[in-house]
Amino acid sequence: MLKRILIAGLVAGLITGGFMFTAVVSAGDDFLESGSSSHIYGYASMLVALSLIFFAIKRQRDIAQGGVIKFLPAFGMGLAISAVAGIIYALGWEITLAVTGLDFGTDYAQAGIEQAQADGMSGAELEAYSEKMRGFAEMYANPLFRIPITITEILPIGVLVSLVSALVLRNSRFLPARQA
Repeated sequence: MLKRILIAGLVAGLITGGFMFTAVVSAGDDFLESGSSSHIYGYASMLVALSLIFFAIKRQRDIAQGGVIKFLPAFGMGLAISAVAGIIYALGWEITLAVTGLDFGTDYAQAGIEQAQADGMSGAELEAYSEKMRGFAEMYANPLFRIPITITEILPIGVLVSLVSALVLRNSRFLPARQA
């Protein structure tokens, strides 16, 4: 089971991390201005990559456990794969930041301040918001803050895929193993 967890998590993390790296490099300086479509594609890539959870649990059920798996072991396996994928994804983000020189925290804070100004915020309210965003940029510069934040981007999707996979695969009649 551990081997399946590590392989599926590694592959899922590499797929999502690779997609993210490619998206950032191709967008260049316009990464934050590329619109919400990049976020949709990013989360879609996470969903596709984390579909490996389903296949890993099914393989564990059909090959290693004789066609039967209970909900909790299946769900736990899915969560473990999600955790491995999340760690690899976060490392991919760290590599992306290092290779591209992107200062995401500062750029994000500046974009937020500019958007607030465009929305009509001014005076003390704008100054307070700007201070809050500068504080975020300062915290985001610390990898001990940034890495857990990055993991939380992918983890909810992994939990959802794990839950659905465990629910359907606990039924041994759902996509039963083929007899040789």
